[in-house]
Amino acid sequence: MENMRQSPANRILILIKTDGPQLAAAIGDALGISGEAARQQLSKMAEEGLVEPVTVAASGRGRPRQLWHLTTSGNRRFPDGHAELTANLLGTLVEQLGPAALDTVISARETETLKRYRQEISPAHDLAARVEALAGIRTREGYMADCWEEADGSFMLVENHCPICAAATACAGFCRSELETFRSVLDADVERSEHILAGARRCAYRITPR
Repeated sequence: MENMRQSPANRILILIKTDGPQLAAAIGDALGISGEAARQQLSKMAEEGLVEPVTVAASGRGRPRQLWHLTTSGNRRFPDGHAELTANLLGTLVEQLGPAALDTVISARETETLKRYRQEISPAHDLAARVEALAGIRTREGYMADCWEEADGSFMLVENHCPICAAATACAGFCRSELETFRSVLDADVERSEHILAGARRCAYRITPR
């Protein structure tokens, strides 16, 4: 992801990917440039097929607003975990060896992931520290994760990108496995409130103490 931070276009891609659809003026503020300069950059990116404007009605009597979204091509600028190869391999695995073989692969991956996470996340730390550590791990793995504490004392973990989306699309078992891994390593109740595979722009998890 380091190379993506070197140009205004890539900074815009990261901003929209992380924070969702944006007004041109807000993008200008984030990049330290004028709204007009941001619009010019966005227009160029739209010509390249990376972003697109969507007009939404304003609340009250305000004028409609134009929010900039990532296109499919824009999303492809982020790591995808070799999506096509992954999906093909999973399909071949099920075809040749049956669904049970895929379950075995998912279970083995869950065991390995849980072991690795536990080496970095100490159960002695409080829940806030464990959530923050997990967000750091997931960011290094390409999920562009963030976390914060809510007013009611629960925590939110959000993942703005899914580098294994193709695998998860091919087999929802990967998503179920990750949810169980989170519950185990955090020693907390974890529920998914937003899901990329369900059409959301990100995956979000609400975490509450047991």
